[in-house]
Amino acid sequence: MIDIASPHRLRIDSAALVSNWRWLAEQSGAACGAAIKADGYGLGARGVMKHLVAAGCRDFFVSTWVEAAALMPLAGDVSLSVLHGVGDSDMVAAKTLPVRPVLNSLDQVARWRAGGEGRACDIMIDTGMNRLGLRIEEAMGGALDGLRIDTLLSHLASADEDSAQNARQLAAFRTVRDRIPARRYSLANSAGICLGADYGFDLTRPGIALYGGIPRAEARGAIRQVAFPEARVLQVRSVPAGETVGYGAIWTASCDTRVAIANLGYADGYLRCHAGSGGAFWQARSLPLIGRVSMDLVAFDANEAEGLVEGDWIAIDYDLPEAAARSGLSQYELLTGLGARFERCWV
Repeated sequence: MIDIASPHRLRIDSAALVSNWRWLAEQSGAACGAAIKADGYGLGARGVMKHLVAAGCRDFFVSTWVEAAALMPLAGDVSLSVLHGVGDSDMVAAKTLPVRPVLNSLDQVARWRAGGEGRACDIMIDTGMNRLGLRIEEAMGGALDGLRIDTLLSHLASADEDSAQNARQLAAFRTVRDRIPARRYSLANSAGICLGADYGFDLTRPGIALYGGIPRAEARGAIRQVAFPEARVLQVRSVPAGETVGYGAIWTASCDTRVAIANLGYADGYLRCHAGSGGAFWQARSLPLIGRVSMDLVAFDANEAEGLVEGDWIAIDYDLPEAAARSGLSQYELLTGLGARFERCWV
């Protein structure tokens, strides 16, 4: 097999990941799990799980049975739940893998009763998001009687905002907790943890904050950046004053300019909306993005980066809250959109 180096890499700071998890765990006083769906928010679910298990995390959540199967085998005391529940085609996996389904509807409850062989499950209750989950009246109407419920969950719809909906959902979840027996109860995501200990219950399920996203102002200064995209320079060229760069000729050199062309583009998840605001760094020197982002090439103004040459690595400016504000993308999109061409490099 030929060993070929990738021209893209995603440097992942394992110490920052663990630091973020520990800070989140300290805020609520509850056990702290981890959402590792979407391949660990784009970082690589297996690597995320490995580092968090070593730090003490024992509860993990993915979206689908395919994601769950990719994480086998589990360490003996690790718990993994599939948030999207169990459909007809999932029953073989659900009965084979050491994983719990999060049941989201009366149909899923009936399916698990009939085929789950008495195994434990988790239950999602809809307290106001109207996405997945049993309605409160369904859950308290006897539909769950006799099930072995490990964790009863709900999900906050507006925890990243100072919304009255947060208190309404908290009150609704407390009512359900008092009526439906389960081993544990879980409500808070990353932003919910920042709302305070009242939202912690027995188990929290952070996602974006683990990976460096700032869900609320309370997390600023505590949550550290985890993912650092880097790209290799393909060419450094001289562009005379008055000439243009890239598709559409939207950028014109106001003076003679050194331009670095990097192996990166929208096929890698670095989208066209970064034009006009994006940038990169080389040895702490700023490289403003110029022109349009194309499929797998971008151009940077390298006038301030004397010494930058073909083959050098540049660090893309990818601070999540700042990049989100500039680009109009959410912090979630910025992370999960990073493409498979990035080599994931844990440090």
